[in-house]
Amino acid sequence: MKYVTACLLCFPLIIFSASNQKVTFLKKVDSPIILDGIIDEVWSKADEINNFFQFKPFHGKQPSKNTYAKILTTETALYCLIVCYDDISNIQQNTGKLDDFGGDVVSLMLDTFGDKRTAYKFSVSASGVRADCRLLDDARNRDYSWDGIWFSDSKIYDWGYVVEMEIPYKSIQYNENLDYWGMDIDRWIPQSKEDLYWCSYEQNEGQRISKFGKLVFENFKPTIKGLNLEFYPTALGKVTYIGNSKYKVDPNTGLDIFYNPSPQLTLQATANPDFAQIEADPYEFNISRYETFFSERRPFFVQGNEIFMPSGRQRNTGFYRPLDLFYSRRIGKILSDGSVIPITFGAKAFGRYDDWEYGGFVARTPEEDYIKSNDEKAIEPSAMFYSGRVKKQFLDNSNIGVLFVGKQTSNDTYGVLDIDGAFRTSSWQLSYQLARSIKNSEGDFAASAGYINIGETWVTGIRSRYIGEKFDVDQVGYVPWRGTAQFVSFTGPIWYINEGSISQILIYTGPFLDYEKADSYTDYGWHFGFDMQFRSNWGYEIGLGFGKSKDLDKKYNSYELSFASWFNVDPKWNANLYGGYSKTYNFSRDFLAFYSWMGSHLSWKATDILQLGTSFNMWIEGNPNNEIEDITYNARPWLSFTPVNDLNFYLYVDNLFIKSSDKMERVFIGALFSYQFLPKSWIYLAINESHDRDNNFRTMELRDRISVFKLKYLYYL
Repeated sequence: MKYVTACLLCFPLIIFSASNQKVTFLKKVDSPIILDGIIDEVWSKADEINNFFQFKPFHGKQPSKNTYAKILTTETALYCLIVCYDDISNIQQNTGKLDDFGGDVVSLMLDTFGDKRTAYKFSVSASGVRADCRLLDDARNRDYSWDGIWFSDSKIYDWGYVVEMEIPYKSIQYNENLDYWGMDIDRWIPQSKEDLYWCSYEQNEGQRISKFGKLVFENFKPTIKGLNLEFYPTALGKVTYIGNSKYKVDPNTGLDIFYNPSPQLTLQATANPDFAQIEADPYEFNISRYETFFSERRPFFVQGNEIFMPSGRQRNTGFYRPLDLFYSRRIGKILSDGSVIPITFGAKAFGRYDDWEYGGFVARTPEEDYIKSNDEKAIEPSAMFYSGRVKKQFLDNSNIGVLFVGKQTSNDTYGVLDIDGAFRTSSWQLSYQLARSIKNSEGDFAASAGYINIGETWVTGIRSRYIGEKFDVDQVGYVPWRGTAQFVSFTGPIWYINEGSISQILIYTGPFLDYEKADSYTDYGWHFGFDMQFRSNWGYEIGLGFGKSKDLDKKYNSYELSFASWFNVDPKWNANLYGGYSKTYNFSRDFLAFYSWMGSHLSWKATDILQLGTSFNMWIEGNPNNEIEDITYNARPWLSFTPVNDLNFYLYVDNLFIKSSDKMERVFIGALFSYQFLPKSWIYLAINESHDRDNNFRTMELRDRISVFKLKYLYYL
């Protein structure tokens, strides 16, 4: 079926209450503060930030543990102290990557432009592990690709732990004319599953940057300006298996540059980048008529990419997803023979001026020879990719923007022009998008819109899209559904429960319509859903949908039953389980039959330094006789070993098993050693190899093996 029944709202709707905006004052000291987790005398000069608010698991109740924070500044940097009281036996330490439900963690969030829409987030665990990101769209979304230069330390005591942070002003962007910044502080206590904030929020909204407290500058404003120039020269040594027990050695170099000529503008460039340390894409099973979407993982493309994102995407719900008109996986893509088009040069700029945001992007790929699937020789021409973006904020938290994305070769011009935006309040959002494609002299239109309103007692969502038959952006974007139109909506009551084990219940229902010109038919039907959240940090959602469909001249009664659940009940492990059963058209086999799937993810913190996990997926294809045609299994076990902070060894094995052959068809092994020896300076050692079964189904053969040593060093001026 082409509609979605489960996971329309597959997320914990957090419970909050409103209160007046909190205020604290930023005082200046003359000497830098030593970061060691020891509360020095200098901190007595700062105001104490206390009276934290518990929004989870019991909204508005007094936190079980005391917390206070202090903020100071020097001429060049902002300093934060956070003191967390707890029994030492309850503190969960974490030397690996920070996640949502791992060890004890505190965070500082700063709205440095006063736009009530974007903010920096700096997180430190009790054991000293750091993480950072950008909060976007009034905290509806996150940009985890942002990587700042800042410093911290922590110290655990018998009575709790202390975190100290230093954030150099030249490492962040800000508005020099402001008298205050928006601010909030968060503490996560995994033992009691408490999430504490300095600020409080409306019950039905979740965290909102527009309701941050104020960090008021007292006889001081940050004005520090340096060269703000970052160089990342890269030394690369690659060893590639070329068959017959022979290897090819390729030494190489590259360069990345970041430059902030002002606190509001960033320039970024890369020359000859290599992304060999990036984990391979997971296996994706696909029986639809459309290509599979793969998320971008390469750092150059994801860093600072927020400016090129269309408005309206919401991390929390995932219900409305605007069209992906700038799909950077088209740049440096993988060809049909498995070779990858290199990127010789790339650059981007992004910044803001008052209520305006802007950005530009350019990249070049060279001509590349390759072999088609029919063994014919072919040439991928050299190309220039470019994009430009402008966004304007208005009505406090709403925006409108224009985006252009293009690709130019010696013979062809491709591109798309887009207007998009969103009207927002803290509880609802209305998003829209209108685009026109360019393919030499041809083109067509596409549009998308979405509305989501999470009220105190009722939830409503509507989304729709139209894709013209000649709307072809395959060279620059991901919009494969040409000649289609879709409408999906849901509405229903929601209950926030203040006592007991259940924290939230949601029931929703609504119609759907899905037109495809290829079938000259509009599928239609109805879906239902039930969502329940528990205070012990787990929940589940059940979805049911049924309707009338047509594919390739076959009309049929379609249906889908789906299930999703998530478990974070213990700091040492988390998991999710999902599955479904449907009647739909299998385009990979060209028949109508049942289709079922099941999957799970599990992560277990075996020790403070060792984490184990796996994903497992199973896809069951039926046939027209209502029998099982085939079953495909995919598992991806992994381990992560972090003996000390910033040093990690990661190993995973991705394998594919097909029931009809009763054999393992593919095994991919990836290993990565990484060590961040200085801020944004890394040593990588990556080893990847793939094994596939030969055409006679006899043995597993080594198809590819690559070993890469990479050194990336930051020169910070």
